[in-house]
Amino acid sequence: MRILEGVRVLDLTNVLAGPFCCYQLAQLGADVIKVEMPRSGDLARQLGADSELNKSLMGASFLAQNAGKRSATINLKSSAGKEVFRRLVATADVVVENFRPGVMERLSLGYAALKSIKPNLIYCAISGFGQDGPLKDNPAYDQIVQGLSGVMSVTGDKQTAPLRVGFPVADTIGGITAAFSIAAALFRRERSDRGEFIDVSMLEATLVTLGWVVSNWLIAGAMPEPMGNENMTASPSGTFRTGAGLLNISSNKQEQFESLCGLIGRPDLVRDPRYADREDRKKRRYELKTEIEAALATKPAREWAPLLNEHGVPAGEVLSVPDVLEHPQVTGRGLIKRFPTAPGVDREIAVVRSGFRLASGDPAPATPPPSLGADTETILAELGYDPGAVASLRNDGAV
Repeated sequence: MRILEGVRVLDLTNVLAGPFCCYQLAQLGADVIKVEMPRSGDLARQLGADSELNKSLMGASFLAQNAGKRSATINLKSSAGKEVFRRLVATADVVVENFRPGVMERLSLGYAALKSIKPNLIYCAISGFGQDGPLKDNPAYDQIVQGLSGVMSVTGDKQTAPLRVGFPVADTIGGITAAFSIAAALFRRERSDRGEFIDVSMLEATLVTLGWVVSNWLIAGAMPEPMGNENMTASPSGTFRTGAGLLNISSNKQEQFESLCGLIGRPDLVRDPRYADREDRKKRRYELKTEIEAALATKPAREWAPLLNEHGVPAGEVLSVPDVLEHPQVTGRGLIKRFPTAPGVDREIAVVRSGFRLASGDPAPATPPPSLGADTETILAELGYDPGAVASLRNDGAV
């Protein structure tokens, strides 16, 4: 039995934060029903690097986090569609939405209304800034949250910051925070039969992950500064040029520094009073880096990395996305799930699974991403609608 087997999740979300959240739940065995607007569906269906997939409403952005789900098209603005949704809620354990605050209430489908149908319902609302506060009605996009959260202020170096992180980090953190909170609420519900309203703010979720940066200001009064590829806590620790390729080295302990110097043929650096202890090295990090890079120039990064790690100095090449996806560490653990075919897609679909493994069976999506509305009739039949009623709902534009 998979961890969330038997749990039904209604995924009303669009684009990334909410779909990513529900994708994690689907991989753990939840029956995730993606409730989408007829004809258009999730905006992510039209997003991605392949224009043909976008035209067929199976964009690469959609494919990335919707495997393992079912799709039902329901018009929540239609009275008949609302009734279908209410019947669906009666069978569900969790509802996840990422509309602006107040949208579901205006549809008469907010938490209070749905709780009257399912008293122990877990309702998760993901938004940019939370359900209250002066910014609650602002539209939330990842880059907006990155800027407001302080992430951009510490990304890059003094010449390039503020700089956007190269992937939608705020959306992703918001999604994983929502999945964690839902799992916690489900655990308590098993013990107490209590439902919950969960208010996930992407701004707050992202700010929380800035942990050390925030605490250095709150507790130590140190203004966070962008340091590029340098590690603020130690030196030499960061990204270094080699004979070929870049190498990340984290020599955060004294013994690691000493081992590093010996391995690169510069044991004299250990005896140099300028680099005697941790704080001295931090003050002279760029001088020390120049010395180390000159020594690293004798070999490529792919040779230095195994040598340093073998002797207890943490190190790793700086890889491209294609390179890391082909790395034996990733391929050997089966991170990529492949589907030979998918509805409406003319090629194999490959998606990443969850970032953890389970002794009882690793999380993975059971089915490929669904085409828009692919499961509508099946789900309506599960709710007790006969073929005539389904046809009537279609004629009315409710589904």
